[in-house]
Amino acid sequence: MFYVVLLAMVAAFLALRLYSVLGKRTGHEQQPLPRAAEDRPTTTAAVPRTIDATPEAREPISRNIEPRAEAGLRAIIAAEQGFDVNQFLGGAQAAYRMTLEAFWQDDEAALADLAEPDVAHAFGEAIAARREAGETLDNRLISIERAVVADAALEGREARITVRFDADIAAVTRDAEGQVIAGSLTDAVETHDVWTFARTLKSRDPNWKLADTDEE
Repeated sequence: MFYVVLLAMVAAFLALRLYSVLGKRTGHEQQPLPRAAEDRPTTTAAVPRTIDATPEAREPISRNIEPRAEAGLRAIIAAEQGFDVNQFLGGAQAAYRMTLEAFWQDDEAALADLAEPDVAHAFGEAIAARREAGETLDNRLISIERAVVADAALEGREARITVRFDADIAAVTRDAEGQVIAGSLTDAVETHDVWTFARTLKSRDPNWKLADTDEE
């Protein structure tokens, strides 16, 4: 009996200690004291994410292109990695100069390398007519003021790029005796040529050839 009472007293003591440590939730417990501002955990207010309805503006491919050429140029760039518009324009200006000089000097072999067969044939016919008339050209390309991509297109692997050249040319035509019959070397004439260059993309030949010529 004594041990039963002793065990009951020990159990009551342990229950009292447990109660004092854990407490009992009654709904009337003391609320924790508010923390000072510097002791409060800092939280970053969530910034709502929004979707920008305005599409990101594309970077221009080059400043020397007209708007209607954009789509065609982007198609060419996508089809052939490494194509650069500015490099192409530099090459086009060099080709413009070489083609004109070859035509003026009756160099049909050079024209065959620079132009597609039908264009080279047209140059050849003009050279033949000039020879038959006994005339020669004494022309000078003074400067290329501007070269702009006016249009571009891609059909399959066939790419075509049209370039407008604004240039100053001093043009003189001489007869069989070397006398000037037209033009002047002292007065440059403003010319506006529209040339189209063509190439098969991903081919072994990296060169673009003159496929069409026109004037404005």
